[in-house]
Amino acid sequence: MTVQELHVAGYRSIRELTLPLAQVNVIVGPNGVGKTNLYRTMVLLGSAASGSFARTLAEEGGMPSVLWAGQRSKGPVRMTLRVRLDQLVYELQCGLTPPPAGPFQLDPDIKEENLWLLDKRRRLPMLERAAGSAFARDVDGHRVTFPFSLWGSESVLAQVVEPHRFPLLSAVRQQLMNFRFYHHFRTDSGAPLRVEQVGVRTPVLSTDGHDLAAALATILDIGDRGALRDAVSSAFPGASLEVSSTQGRFRVELGLPGMSRPLDAREFSDGTARYLCLLAALLSPRPPLLMALNEPETSLHPDLLGPLGDLLVHAASRSQLWITTHSRPLAERIRKATPCRLIELGKNGGETVLAGGAAEE
Repeated sequence: MTVQELHVAGYRSIRELTLPLAQVNVIVGPNGVGKTNLYRTMVLLGSAASGSFARTLAEEGGMPSVLWAGQRSKGPVRMTLRVRLDQLVYELQCGLTPPPAGPFQLDPDIKEENLWLLDKRRRLPMLERAAGSAFARDVDGHRVTFPFSLWGSESVLAQVVEPHRFPLLSAVRQQLMNFRFYHHFRTDSGAPLRVEQVGVRTPVLSTDGHDLAAALATILDIGDRGALRDAVSSAFPGASLEVSSTQGRFRVELGLPGMSRPLDAREFSDGTARYLCLLAALLSPRPPLLMALNEPETSLHPDLLGPLGDLLVHAASRSQLWITTHSRPLAERIRKATPCRLIELGKNGGETVLAGGAAEE
């Protein structure tokens, strides 16, 4: 499945926005136009499927903080997220918890949740949730009451425990949970990636990069080691990357021309450490359905933007990409190398809008 369209309404600076998506999507625009807000809506969709929707919202300040910040029209206060995955459309609408909310005032209250199967010109309802109850269409096509009590702050998708009975619900859940997000790699002097790590096979780099050594070792063992070494050589000509192992603990080392010994991770610059994290993420032996990267160029020297662009283009052959960037050179590098959708955002009276009115192929 690929994500063909995203619709967001009532979230922070986004009053209402619908985006058709391609295999590679590059989101650009000045500071403050809502690029990260749009990225966060993808994170919320993933968390809705995994069962962490309320917690993810709480980390953003809770439901009262994430609702549309502009002038509201009359009617219910709602945040709507809708995504189309090939012939399946999933929609989640939520609002404030009605009083008395008790101690959980930051929790969302899911008002409606729907899954439709597109059949020519019709939308066949596969899931309908409203007013505290839900109906789903089972494997035999029968419309049945969802057989479990529902948590008001979590999605039906997160509560599916009979995938054999509700295969389409389960399929959408698995696809949304397969989204992968990278926003901030921890590269400070005390970061875990700078010290030796337990050597566990790691096909997927963690979101903060703490298991970098294990992830790189896994690529060298079962992944595309040639692409990894080429990416290192492209970024650091003449350099060699190794992951040493001592009593089951891994350490990243980078040999550089003219140096009498390799540098270990404690000696890497922030930019070097971050670039190696991007390598481990983008060359994962277990590529996701969709990978979203928020400002991957952060802390990188301009000379690394070319190799990074090439790496992103390589990754696009295995995963759908969502790339938010401030770097026009990086966006142009990607656009010239592969078909992509360039989405430029702007602001109109505080509202996030498409600059020029449309995304550019």
